[in-house]
Amino acid sequence: MEVAKTRTRGPGRTYSRVVPGVSGRVLVVDDNKVIRQLIKVNLELEGFEVVTANDGAECLDVVHRVCPDVITLDVVMPRLDGFGAAAQLRADPRTRDVPVAIVSACTQHEVEAGIAAGVDAFLAKPFEPTELVRVVRRLIECKDRSDGRKGAPAGRGRGGPLQ
Repeated sequence: MEVAKTRTRGPGRTYSRVVPGVSGRVLVVDDNKVIRQLIKVNLELEGFEVVTANDGAECLDVVHRVCPDVITLDVVMPRLDGFGAAAQLRADPRTRDVPVAIVSACTQHEVEAGIAAGVDAFLAKPFEPTELVRVVRRLIECKDRSDGRKGAPAGRGRGGPLQ
């Protein structure tokens, strides 16, 4: 379990290059378009393939088509919040092993509710983009090691290329 507390930098470019090849597929779920785009751009610049959803209900609609390696969830969203989405992902045998990170204010209550819902990591808003990338990479690496122990091929993008 990881709780990362960081602060967002001022204006300026965070990354200067795009990493060739795909590092993994991330489903980013947040009802705030600006936050979704910020997370998406920072992960794509580090070589991740990123798919977005507007809320927990949309996440559950697309997760089986997308087959992400990691899911990031905001907590406060319309229709279905991050805790409800995390609990449903954990209850589904097809998604129970997909790592989930909460990207939110990360109050003590949110951390406790997230742990109860089966969340793997927490990243406090506002966050440093480098910390976001580090948390996502760590979750993918842990997932790959876990997949390897189960006899499944350790790799990324189980669902093939996105259409």
